Amino acid sequence: MSEIYTPDNVLDRMSDPATLAAQYERGKRRERELLGRHLGLTGGDALSVGCGWHPGRHLLPKPAWRLVAADLDPERPRHAVASGEADEGLQGAAGALDELPDGSFDVVLHRLVLHHVVYAGPLEPVLAEAHRLLRPGGALVAIEPNLLHPVGAALALANRAGLGVRVHGTPDDIPLSPRRLAAAARAAGLTPELHAVSYSWRRLPVPAQRAVGALDRFGSAPGLRWLGHTFMLIARR
Repeated sequence: MSEIYTPDNVLDRMSDPATLAAQYERGKRRERELLGRHLGLTGGDALSVGCGWHPGRHLLPKPAWRLVAADLDPERPRHAVASGEADEGLQGAAGALDELPDGSFDVVLHRLVLHHVVYAGPLEPVLAEAHRLLRPGGALVAIEPNLLHPVGAALALANRAGLGVRVHGTPDDIPLSPRRLAAAARAAGLTPELHAVSYSWRRLPVPAQRAVGALDRFGSAPGLRWLGHTFMLIARR
């Protein structure tokens, strides 16, 4: 589970809630677009690890996808099933879902999860678990904040200075290097590809979000794919 979020922080005090909502919706549309274009699968069995309150049904819709939601907090998968956001729920931690049999899923989804995982421990067991759970031709899909973007670099500096809670509300919001994540996926036996989800930031005014978001269409271009504010890893077995 992620650490407790403290809403009384510098960035939330400075932010308009409307700007946050606008970028969340823009980001979800962009996630759907990228996955539809690059996943190469149109349906099957999917596992959302660390599902939280939003397990990713917008990416893996019914009836094509059967979605299992897993989280260390049992209330979250229960809520996902009750709300129709998942077909099945289970309690468990990323990297420790030993009750699930090998080759059970076509997609293992970690949506905004792995940057919390690295706060508590190494990524390698989580990626090895994804490899074990995937069928041949299946894919790990991860969406993460990017250390190489100026905002990600600034948040990482705040974390390093012990100011994470004061600046952005939590100590475990750890932007990831896409190069590091791609290398770790490759070491786990997966074949990675990367795409920038969005170059914009949810705390920018909406007109600025739209202006910067115009760059999103270049998010799969060599070089530029490494530099988005958030990125998507698709790592195939």
